[in-house]
Amino acid sequence: MSTVTKYLIYGPKDDLKRMPEKLLSSHPPKFSFKHESTSGIDRVYVMVYEEYDKHTNSTVSVVCVSEYTPEHTRIHLKKSGGRLGFKGSSLREEKNIESDLIEFIIDYTTRFGLSLQNGGEGEEEYEK
Repeated sequence: MSTVTKYLIYGPKDDLKRMPEKLLSSHPPKFSFKHESTSGIDRVYVMVYEEYDKHTNSTVSVVCVSEYTPEHTRIHLKKSGGRLGFKGSSLREEKNIESDLIEFIIDYTTRFGLSLQNGGEGEEEYEK
């Protein structure tokens, strides 16, 4: 099972452009990739975070995709992994990497006066 959280952020283009780079420096990912368009205006950042939980003996991965355009920045957080069901399931009270990333996004947008729209959170289902 995986969940996807989407955000759409509007504001001054300098602050929007700086946001993914600040996220990279404050929360270094395990893997990262940056792509710039041929015109040099649009940018896409892909960051992969992994976190191991000893209590449930499972790994949780969070993929953060940030798409920058001069008009807005779109952020997708996709969490996958972990354990569900009776064996090994537990409600974790401590902070995890996904909550740290969401907290950073909300803090950055309020600090620089950006407009944050929540695109929704839901389960992503694949059809075969």
